[in-house]
Amino acid sequence: MSPLWRDQIHVFFAPERVDLVRVPRRLSGLKQPEQVPKTTMLCQRDTDQSISESPLHQLEQMVQDAAGAEMMITLSNHFVRYTTLPPQAEISAPDEVYAYAAFRMREIYGTRVDEWILSVSAWDPIKGAICAAINRDLLTRFEEMAVRCRIKLKGLEPYLASTFDNWKQLLDAPRTCFALVETGRICIALLASGVWQSIRNQKILHAVEDELLAALDQEAILSGYKEPVEQVYLFAPEHPGLVLPQDCGWEIVPIQTVQLPVLAHYPSAIVDQGEMKECIV
Repeated sequence: MSPLWRDQIHVFFAPERVDLVRVPRRLSGLKQPEQVPKTTMLCQRDTDQSISESPLHQLEQMVQDAAGAEMMITLSNHFVRYTTLPPQAEISAPDEVYAYAAFRMREIYGTRVDEWILSVSAWDPIKGAICAAINRDLLTRFEEMAVRCRIKLKGLEPYLASTFDNWKQLLDAPRTCFALVETGRICIALLASGVWQSIRNQKILHAVEDELLAALDQEAILSGYKEPVEQVYLFAPEHPGLVLPQDCGWEIVPIQTVQLPVLAHYPSAIVDQGEMKECIV
């Protein structure tokens, strides 16, 4: 079946929520499809289970009637590990790039890498790339679900990669600090002239404002460079009121604009956790 004749399902998959937008096939081929409903379901984790178990069960319930559809999943940064791949002029072949990525990952995460699937962004010997990893078992569970529900799994995309690709024209500066904040996690990326310098992906244990500021300051120290006031491009749809203290040395620049709106399946702030309904986005 041609993708133009399939329903398109876009999913945001996180430990505590699943957001799903289903674009009917009559709208899939349109450049600007009509507004479609988004379904958001909250998930309660059993402490004896992995953080993926509850949302996996919830997602399968949500796509039971979607046979024949094509599904793309955006993965919360809770499920992804990252590393930068600094430029290496002598590396060019795909197998060399993968070996380099595996080496960098193993340096940071040790033998856990053996249980992961690695994915590398477009490699440039002059600008390098980034590597993202997810648990191999999680990918298998998605594939098995797709078979049971007779859905075509188009792919998985890390939240950081998805947001960066959507707003990369705003993030193309000589020096860029990009912060992605979701429920329970902060991800900060530093780039210089298009070269990935560092990626920090950490849990939020206390007040999100305090942890964001501390993480930004730590990244500035590690980079060895900071202007008196630095700009940080921020994407935090689950924290619409997020601000930093005045005179803290950082100026927030929101990245969502009228020209580049938030993708329909991205998570948003939950007003009433007791009653989730379909909402038009």
